[in-house]
Amino acid sequence: MPAVQVTELTVRYGSAGAVTAVDRLDLSAEAGEVLVVLGPNGAGKTSTIESLEGYRRPTSGRITVLGLNPISDHRALTARIGVMLQNGGVYPMIGPRRVLDLFASFYPDPLSTESLLDLVALRAVAATPWRHLSGGEQQRLSLALALIGRPEVAFLDEPTAGVDPEGRRAIRAVVADLRAEGVCVLLTTHELAEAEKMADRIVILSAGRVVRQGTPHELIGAAATSGLTFGAPPGLDAVSLAGALGTGAVVTETAPGRYRVDGASGPAATAAVANWLAERQADLTDLSRGRNLEDVYFEAVGAAARGPAEPDVTVVAGRRTRRTRRGRRPHEVR
Repeated sequence: MPAVQVTELTVRYGSAGAVTAVDRLDLSAEAGEVLVVLGPNGAGKTSTIESLEGYRRPTSGRITVLGLNPISDHRALTARIGVMLQNGGVYPMIGPRRVLDLFASFYPDPLSTESLLDLVALRAVAATPWRHLSGGEQQRLSLALALIGRPEVAFLDEPTAGVDPEGRRAIRAVVADLRAEGVCVLLTTHELAEAEKMADRIVILSAGRVVRQGTPHELIGAAATSGLTFGAPPGLDAVSLAGALGTGAVVTETAPGRYRVDGASGPAATAAVANWLAERQADLTDLSRGRNLEDVYFEAVGAAARGPAEPDVTVVAGRRTRRTRRGRRPHEVR
């Protein structure tokens, strides 16, 4: 049995359930797996995680965590899971050592305060009140609090938000250790580079539904070594750019300010893109060969947001073609 199993999860808010936050969602995660959940604000990530933690009663569907129902078996489940909140949850006037000692008293066999201070590199500020810690230090303390009870499933909400590069590396190491110990880690983030580094599997949500999922390699796929992707100001004249790239080039603005070039690659195509932008005094924010997770993410979320029969304009060597996408129009979410 998976450590986390979600079947047909639906969460609605408002009068008579007028707003659908999660729409018949299916997902699962195994022991020793790091599952990263991505999606824009309002995609349903928080509502899904809160339902798994037992802090929100779903409208319908079935959820099990370690074989237990998060609502009816909440007391039994809380001793076996760790929850990292994005904000709050700590008295502002006490320091890391005191708050870790306090939380340790809630568990029968907690990790030691001293080992956790070392694990998340907070020994130097162990007596500093929470409100005087930096944002990254607060995040690392929240992570330590999620781990203190030796969880079998860890829910980590934006663990690297506001954390400096050294802190991010330390958090990635902690997540890798949890995986090695057989802990199921369910992690949400807006930082796609961190997701790609940490995830065994990624689920992308939009409008409360899964729009893409797989391992990082599966999502990026063979296209990672072909074509070009780049960032530049939105709304560029793709007709002109495709013409500059030559016969057979295909240019698509996959999301505002994100562009994909197929049918042209190598140094000549890279130079053509850079020169074309320079002539128009348009900044090139990044350029890479093939696709990365950011490109896959924007393609998936953008396609879901467009809904049914929305024309997708693609430019092929200077002429426009139109194709339609079929799909459901997304519900309003929060």
